[in-house]
Amino acid sequence: MDAGARVREFETEALCHADGLYRTALRLTGSRAEADDLVQETVLRAFASWDQYCAGTNCRAWLYRILMNAFINGYRRRARERDMLDLERDPTRGEDLVSECTRASLAPSPTRGHMSDEVEHALAGLLPEFRAVVLLVDVEEMSYRDVADALGCPVGTVMSRLHRARRMLQHQLRGYAEAEGYVRAEAA
Repeated sequence: MDAGARVREFETEALCHADGLYRTALRLTGSRAEADDLVQETVLRAFASWDQYCAGTNCRAWLYRILMNAFINGYRRRARERDMLDLERDPTRGEDLVSECTRASLAPSPTRGHMSDEVEHALAGLLPEFRAVVLLVDVEEMSYRDVADALGCPVGTVMSRLHRARRMLQHQLRGYAEAEGYVRAEAA
């Protein structure tokens, strides 16, 4: 395939998903500038790997997988940089460096404009693997299969994480839902 045809095929098949990628990147990063960078990195990686994409398969899930991998890799890189800076300030911290990197969780992800502050706060409190599933299924309205492809895990894992995440959110937001009149207050 010549270069012009490759570009046209990429534009037709992949770039139509740019808005959804940006919305998800914004929720993950919480910053327009970081979301722009993340989407740009995703598109560049996708174009560089376009010859590996199998035409006729789920391009959207493939792009979301690239986006999530880029986000997680960037987060891990920043966490290591923070830990190294802390280590330079306090050399005695080196003993627990690996365990802190392992326990680190992804940054909270605001969803400005679509949800109340209470819901945003509850989402930000979820572990990253639960937050990602809720955002992709409930906000981006992706299918379980697409989310599984995007996250690189089985469909059953997506369903389990979604169930657990919804239960956590339900527990955290019970008082808010009662105060707003979404549910009746439980009798004491």
